[in-house]
Amino acid sequence: MSKKFTVLIRKKLKSYNKKISVDSDKSITHRSFFLASQCYGVSKIKGLNSEDIISTINGLQKLGIKIIQKKEIYYVYGNGISGFKKFTGILNFKNSGTSARSFLGLLACYPYPVTITGDSALKIRPFRRLTNYLEKIGTNIIHPKNKNFTLPIKIHGTKDWALAQTHHLKIPSAQITSALIYAGLQIRGTTKIIETAETRDHTQKLLKCLGANIKTKKIKKERITEITGQVDMPAFSIRVPTDPSSACFFVVQTLLSIKSTLLIKNVCINSTRIGFIKILKMMGGKIKILNKREYFGEKVGDLFVKSSKLKGLNCPKDLIVKSIDDLPIIWIACGLAKGKSYFHKISELRLKESDRIKTISESLNKLSIKTIVKKDSIKIFGNSNIKPVKNIKISSNLDHRVAMANFIAATVTGSNIAIKGFETVASSFPNFLKLQKKIGAKYEIKKN
Repeated sequence: MSKKFTVLIRKKLKSYNKKISVDSDKSITHRSFFLASQCYGVSKIKGLNSEDIISTINGLQKLGIKIIQKKEIYYVYGNGISGFKKFTGILNFKNSGTSARSFLGLLACYPYPVTITGDSALKIRPFRRLTNYLEKIGTNIIHPKNKNFTLPIKIHGTKDWALAQTHHLKIPSAQITSALIYAGLQIRGTTKIIETAETRDHTQKLLKCLGANIKTKKIKKERITEITGQVDMPAFSIRVPTDPSSACFFVVQTLLSIKSTLLIKNVCINSTRIGFIKILKMMGGKIKILNKREYFGEKVGDLFVKSSKLKGLNCPKDLIVKSIDDLPIIWIACGLAKGKSYFHKISELRLKESDRIKTISESLNKLSIKTIVKKDSIKIFGNSNIKPVKNIKISSNLDHRVAMANFIAATVTGSNIAIKGFETVASSFPNFLKLQKKIGAKYEIKKN
């Protein structure tokens, strides 16, 4: 991780009318590298260049995948399905949960023992919800002896005896679904994954574009993905669109700023990723999607945002999954809106890089905004006339979204907030501060 530093915000953001391009989508970039490693030939990827993505690249290189960078393009020399070379050692994915879970799927049929680990934040996150399914395939998993089944995990895949399975996912998770798809790519026969909610489907869309034998269908409230393994795929070239979850911070910032407008170019508007737009519109946010088009199976468009008077809401349960990564900054918007807001069925937020229900609630409380928190819900008593608060100290808790959410809170309220551990933002959005400067935000950087 980058050198540790604190960001201090002292001044309220003035009105602005700007056009920006936000960093590429992290989820699609990850998946592009994973799938390129399983294709034949040289794939070209222009996507996010962040610490989480570097963790993925380093892991693939240790497994024998040649990857070189020329300017903004990565060239990935794929060896085909199950084309990893012999490696017996440790893969450290630092703060990247996507990398750790995805590699468990990629290594499900890898006939050598590998240990998966990460940093202190990743080591407290549960992995049993994935490894249970991998063990059904025939993969040998050795967990630490604790009830949460955390990292480090030793995995020894099965190549010749892997069994295609039907997996019923109890908890909706795009990372788990994708990991099981990566395993299914390598298994003779058809793997079926049944989800009770629509999670992000970037993996399925990419595979369809690559000619993989994959089908998705929806039956009542279930989404079923079927993948037939051991089908060769050709190399590809992709320019990854803007990350909607990164754009969301600037959307909320503009909605809460005075007399401001913002145009964010080339944003991925996949229906599983834009729950935040629906929530913010329900709150009265003025957001338009312009110039809609399609690229690599993904819908893309430009977001136009205008200052708005927001009101609280009782968030529909079906929008939670489609905005799961965006809830920290949405809760900041709710705290500065008029009226009460209520979110339930959100216990998954306690298992992210930090306990996001707890950390954001504490941040709102420091701004004199009342919250009531339970195990899987939060009620926020919004105050649209909040006065600036001085000398607030916040820890990122190694959580990039907590750090950025508090930055936005400072710039739109004029509160004096010092955010420790801001270097964690580089894991997903390395250009965040540079873009903040472009729209006129004032901040100081203090090295720890």
